[in-house]
Amino acid sequence: MDPYSLYFEMNRAEWSELRYSETPPISREEFDRRKGFHDRISFQEVEDIYLPLTRFIHLQAAAARQLHEASATFLQHRRQKVPFVIGIAGSVAVGKSTTARLLQALLSREPWRPQVDLITTDGFLFPNRVLEQRGLMKRKGFPESYDTKKLLQCIRDIKAGKPDIVVPVYSHLSYDIVEGEAQLVQSPDILIVEGINVLQVTKDAKVFVSDFFDFSIYVDADERDIERWYVERFLMLRDTAFRDPQSYFHRYASLSGEEAVQTATGIWKEINALNLHENIRPTKGRAKLILRKGPDHAIERLFVRK
Repeated sequence: MDPYSLYFEMNRAEWSELRYSETPPISREEFDRRKGFHDRISFQEVEDIYLPLTRFIHLQAAAARQLHEASATFLQHRRQKVPFVIGIAGSVAVGKSTTARLLQALLSREPWRPQVDLITTDGFLFPNRVLEQRGLMKRKGFPESYDTKKLLQCIRDIKAGKPDIVVPVYSHLSYDIVEGEAQLVQSPDILIVEGINVLQVTKDAKVFVSDFFDFSIYVDADERDIERWYVERFLMLRDTAFRDPQSYFHRYASLSGEEAVQTATGIWKEINALNLHENIRPTKGRAKLILRKGPDHAIERLFVRK
């Protein structure tokens, strides 16, 4: 390892030795519910990767609480509950949602039983009608397709300890914001913010979403593997969710196997790969932890910021 690298690099076996328990606090059934629709990781991933990661995050959170309490005492301010905020970034189809949901489940089962809330940046996409008006439907997921001002205000309010923060809800079935539906975030101990754009910065902005993070994770993999996972997921959805007449992508349900592969590959190359190259992958070096996956979805290497 380069002694001047910003990261400690560890393989799976080295990382697994850091776990605090041999028994995961979630069952295999809950694991199956929490992992992604197309994510083929095994239950062993919880033991080898997520148990040490949970322990590491709690050490970080405990240190942050102590620092906040020390600062409040020094400044003679009332000690207000401040949530520990975790950002999770990475490409479409790389498995960010699985990582977020597993962490939420495991972190909430620590002995002190913290309240752990999870929000996704999908809820801060502009509604389809706005994207259509602005000619951005094919740029969905790119920075300009998000209501960044609204997202920043939400994270700022949660980080400030404000109660009852309303977060918009996004439906992957309708491919749009759900009008009249919202998620209520009520002063969590830990907040997980998951989305492809959470580590992005721009020249014009003065404040970034990541400014409010105490810890950040980038889920990484070889682009050829991510493209393959995206196509595989598309094929699985063609045979399941796309068959629902209410699905925005219902028109793809009747595609043949070959047509579906061609369509998914085209979408990947024209939209998702472009976004990955321009906006997502350049943020990898801003993460405090990089989880590097192999072709089978399993995490093979970890890079921990010094």
